[in-house]
Amino acid sequence: IRNCDWSSDVCSSDLQAIFTSRMLVQWWASEQAGRSVVPLSFWWLSVIGGAVLLLYALYRRDPVIISGQALGLIVYVRNLYLIFAERSRSDGDDGAATK
Repeated sequence: IRNCDWSSDVCSSDLQAIFTSRMLVQWWASEQAGRSVVPLSFWWLSVIGGAVLLLYALYRRDPVIISGQALGLIVYVRNLYLIFAERSRSDGDDGAATK
């Protein structure tokens, strides 16, 4: 990404591929579990891909992509927050139960 020419279609395709890889991760995890699951890596890939695409949209000065990616980033970060908050509560509950 460092050497990417932001104005090229190849660069934008590479960035989109990173963002899209999260769907492959989610699909693979669901197939392995035999049910629909959303692994933590899905949310991290969403944040990384969304942030890079937001930077690209800012470079291109595209208000439609900017607003879409900015809103998406809020959702992705919020989901990570909720996951870690739940884990933190669960860790606290386990410790209290063993005392």
